[in-house]
Amino acid sequence: MSRGNLAGLLLLAVSLAGWWVDARVLLASWLAAWWWSLGLVLGCFVNAWMHRLTGGAWGEALRSVALLLGRRMPWLLLALLPVLAGMGLLYPWAGEPQRAWLEAFSRPAFVRAWLSTPFFIARVAVYAIAWWWLTREASLERKGRAAASLAVHTVLSSLAAVDLLMSLLPGWYSTAFGLIVLAVQALGGAALAVLLVAWCLPRRLEADAARRLPLSRDLGNLLLMWSMTWAYLAFMQFLVIWAENLPREIAWYVPRLQTGWVDVAIALVLLQWLLPCVALLFRAVKDRPARLAPVAALLVAASALDVAWTVLPSVAPHSLHGWWLLPLTFCGMGLLLFGGIPAQLRERAGDTGFRVQHAGA
Repeated sequence: MSRGNLAGLLLLAVSLAGWWVDARVLLASWLAAWWWSLGLVLGCFVNAWMHRLTGGAWGEALRSVALLLGRRMPWLLLALLPVLAGMGLLYPWAGEPQRAWLEAFSRPAFVRAWLSTPFFIARVAVYAIAWWWLTREASLERKGRAAASLAVHTVLSSLAAVDLLMSLLPGWYSTAFGLIVLAVQALGGAALAVLLVAWCLPRRLEADAARRLPLSRDLGNLLLMWSMTWAYLAFMQFLVIWAENLPREIAWYVPRLQTGWVDVAIALVLLQWLLPCVALLFRAVKDRPARLAPVAALLVAASALDVAWTVLPSVAPHSLHGWWLLPLTFCGMGLLLFGGIPAQLRERAGDTGFRVQHAGA
């Protein structure tokens, strides 16, 4: 176990003090940190699957990181157990009388069945098995497997976002929610992979005698694409709900835009869209790994902020305890799961370059 792993374990242990302060906020912070960590792994694999279908040299950097991240999936799935154990405190439909939240639905019988605790846990078990299966190296071996993995991930992870995140606020739903969550995952996963490779193996991304253009330019364009995709989807959801202005619809945005969380919303617009997009328009940034790495680091941090903004206001929008529990859980889980990856990436790379796989392979 590396020093980073030990530091992460220590931070998570300190965060457990929140159980005696505000157990519900602690569970929400743990869920947010867990979902962010899961999204980094799955998001990296999404980009690796896309590369397996399209080919080219740019994706081998992502593939190397994805395989290392995939090894963390069993431990990552175990980290969800505290949330399931405390779901009666975290989810209103699991701990409150049904009449209090079923009245918000036009089809209460279906919702009552869907949000029953046994069925919920059964679905989470299916998601866990699927995520473990998807993050194996076998999913990247053939184009057919990559395509199937991408399709399965899109469906199941969208449903998981509805179950684990959207249901924190019973009565509210959005057909764009799953797509927005998937876009954040793909952006965060790609950014983490770019950050690790640009930091640990910068020469692998530069132009050389065999490559006229640097790989970092392609990876920068990939980050630009995902950032713009997230911005478009998030804005369209906000625009539609703002235009309708229905009490049930705006229930999602009220605790996020009429509390202190509005500052986080503004920060997300700047950090996850405006600043990275402006920077990534310039080849002088994309062609230099040393300049691309800070942009990738900014996007990784922004993805964490996005998940926190998605989870915490649905649970306790006015609580101040989230502001110290969130850094502890996010940093703790991130270091515990991913703290040893830089050293492993350098060791695995050795003296060999990234292996190029073409679309026809």
